[in-house]
Amino acid sequence: MSVRLYIGNLPKEEIDRQELQAVFAEEGDAVTTKLIKDRKTGKCRGFGFITVNNDEQADQVIEKYNGQLFKDSPIKIEKALPRTKGDESEEQAPKTVNNAPTHATPGPIKESNRREKSSKKSRRGPARESSSTPSDSDAIRPDPRWANELEKLKQMLAAQTTN
Repeated sequence: MSVRLYIGNLPKEEIDRQELQAVFAEEGDAVTTKLIKDRKTGKCRGFGFITVNNDEQADQVIEKYNGQLFKDSPIKIEKALPRTKGDESEEQAPKTVNNAPTHATPGPIKESNRREKSSKKSRRGPARESSSTPSDSDAIRPDPRWANELEKLKQMLAAQTTN
């Protein structure tokens, strides 16, 4: 079974897949590379992926190439997290917290922060609180700042309907 490895800390410039493949030439044809590029500019987004044949080869590649210089930057290689269905991005890169890499573990992957933010309540209007106990009156109480104007409008409307 093939294993995907994440390659990070790539320079954000125009890089060819062949240049990255040349770094892993010693491993032979068993290693394939994929470079993730920006669709608009065509420049590297700073990461890519390697596919190797098995776990042993993956561990050897990580041990051998992690920290090796590629165009004056040390590359970071680790096992890639599994892809999640419905993601906007083509591949799922490992997430890091406090510059410490996380390793692939079984179980669900957290949704992106953007999705978590969108599920929160909107802050455009005042918060509505509903209570399970009935209030003293079932009528909706207006905002006290506008209560006087609202009362005047109600009276004008009542006068128009009686005429």
